[in-house]
Amino acid sequence: MTSVSTDPELADRVLGGWLGRIAGNMLGKPVEQGEVWTRDRIDRYLRRADALPLTDYLPEPVDDDDLPELRPEWRDCVRGRVHGSCRDDDVDYAILGLDLLETHGFGFSTEQVGDLWLLRLPYRQTFTAERVAYRNLANGLRPTLTATYDNPYQEWIGALIRADIHGWTSPGDPRRAASLARRDAVLSHTGNGVYGAMWAAALIAAAFTAPTVRAAVDTALTVIPASSRLARTVRRVVSLYETRLSWQDTLDTLAEETAGLGWIHTVPNAAVLTAGLLHGGGDFTRTVALTVRGGLDTDSNGATAGSVAGVMTGARAVPAQWKDPLQDTVRSAVFGFDGVRVSELAERTVRLVTLRG
Repeated sequence: MTSVSTDPELADRVLGGWLGRIAGNMLGKPVEQGEVWTRDRIDRYLRRADALPLTDYLPEPVDDDDLPELRPEWRDCVRGRVHGSCRDDDVDYAILGLDLLETHGFGFSTEQVGDLWLLRLPYRQTFTAERVAYRNLANGLRPTLTATYDNPYQEWIGALIRADIHGWTSPGDPRRAASLARRDAVLSHTGNGVYGAMWAAALIAAAFTAPTVRAAVDTALTVIPASSRLARTVRRVVSLYETRLSWQDTLDTLAEETAGLGWIHTVPNAAVLTAGLLHGGGDFTRTVALTVRGGLDTDSNGATAGSVAGVMTGARAVPAQWKDPLQDTVRSAVFGFDGVRVSELAERTVRLVTLRG
């Protein structure tokens, strides 16, 4: 494990992760419907609004009969209209993960994850694999049967979006982060769905101490099976990046190679995320903008990209146009947390790291 710097720097990086997750989620939320809002349509929208290069939240809708409607939440997520964060599962699960670690500690069991869902999380604010697992829990099934019974979404992105808290509380220790994320993920996912959570947690943990984004990506690959489709896809993105292939051509290539998996599957989304991170080069704005422009599950990918970039830059270096409109406030469906301050969430996360020693 690489040592992490002074506490003030750790606190700034953790806060950067929280701010990055929330801002990246808000950026991608209006166009979160990958089969409708394709990469080409997102860029056409931005060109019509004279918003390329993208350096802020999405602009308000433009008149274009050839473009689909934004998601209904756009009214609180576009530039000039952001006044605190919107509620979203990509943020709810980070909050729920924090509550899990505060309640049960780092020795938590998968059963305790499920119990906390039933206690704190409204059923109708769950989706795909999480909703199936929730229903299975309510019907009396226990992990890991909760992940496999009547669940066609086992390798979708849901477990990956729950992984940040395990990275933030394991700074510089990607293997520990991956182990914690796995224990959480198996409640609802299998295979690449679980590997995605392990990979994301390790990526965020590595971002605290890695000298470059590429180094963090390489480190995260070491915690998942090298033969898995997820690992092979991430390595493929890295290899194309090394050849200096453009971001656009890289995503065209990966779209062909992952065709048929669907826009919420872990593997194609990890490709979009990896490309955004590598071509973003550690710059917060460029990273979240490229990742969201990459399409598919835009709010989830934007959130994870923002978390990684925010950890690497620290909160002080996150540009004001992303963090100031959030007004240090989070809306959440997790019981007891609606309206909580982002800064409080970050402080509580750092306290967990300190308690761990």
